[in-house]
Amino acid sequence: MKRTGSRINILDTTCRDGMHAMAHQFSVQNVKDIAAALEAAGVDYMEVSHGDGLAGSSINYGYGAATDKEWLQAAAESLGNTKLCVMLLPGIGVMEDLEMAHECGAEMCRVTVHCTEADITRQHVELTKKLGMHCFGVLMMTHMITPEALLGQAKLFEEYGADVVYMMDSAGHLTPEGVRARVGALVNGLGIPVGFHAHANLAMQIPNTLAAIEEGASWIDCTLRGLGAGAGNTPTEVLAAVLDMYGYESGLNLYKAMDAAEDVLMPIIGDSRRPSIDKAALTIGYAGVYGSFALHAKRAAQQFGVDARDILLECGKRKVVGGQEDIIIEVAIELAGKKAAV
Repeated sequence: MKRTGSRINILDTTCRDGMHAMAHQFSVQNVKDIAAALEAAGVDYMEVSHGDGLAGSSINYGYGAATDKEWLQAAAESLGNTKLCVMLLPGIGVMEDLEMAHECGAEMCRVTVHCTEADITRQHVELTKKLGMHCFGVLMMTHMITPEALLGQAKLFEEYGADVVYMMDSAGHLTPEGVRARVGALVNGLGIPVGFHAHANLAMQIPNTLAAIEEGASWIDCTLRGLGAGAGNTPTEVLAAVLDMYGYESGLNLYKAMDAAEDVLMPIIGDSRRPSIDKAALTIGYAGVYGSFALHAKRAAQQFGVDARDILLECGKRKVVGGQEDIIIEVAIELAGKKAAV
């Protein structure tokens, strides 16, 4: 196994990506309790916001049980060594949202865009740095472009001043070979660290994460119990065990990570919210569509009497991306029309 020779930094996104699985309904107390558990587990960064980032709470993406500010303030009360970070998607969150997050104690912002849109992020990266925060540039749906094209986008983030560049396998569509090619291109072509965010739709989250680390990624995302969009993410507690088995230093406390998952998170979410590779989640991974489309597709399928899998497969053929959720309804209507015509 190829070793990086450096510490693996852990960023837990239970209270951001995990929001998708909870329909963004974590309470303020939930976030506070999860933050305390992640602090005890030795996580480096905790990401907090609506699932679609700062200001994501809306009719389009679903309203949160609390505001970003309330969630951030609750998390900050429980954190000491673990640092607070936020996600900002240009076009959803604005500069005032980032300034609010900074005032609440966030020390880092992940400026996040589709894998071909890094060119719109300069002002967001520059503002993050102006506020004295670390800035991570994040590219989503990275299976949709070649490693060479991905490197070109990542270089824009580096040029604008990002401290780290992340690649997300947002659909859980990649296999280890695809991860290796992309992470390897970034590590060899950039002068800043590289991070990786996995999804579990094809049950490749741990193999893909290890492949990313072997190629030189030094920042890794995870969530307690793998709670997240689609079939979920790399489980924090499992990652702690696997990294220890392979001899990687991460700072994670295995027992405390287990406790956080089983004793803190599970009583909050219950068995009904436990991530699983159900029909919709598997179709997302197979078709290569955005993980949060599952709930939208299921609702549209029920409303129009069609199969959610057919909706997701058609979205994959059309290369629909996050922010185009309205097309899910369009596809469902078209499928219903074809069904009625038979």
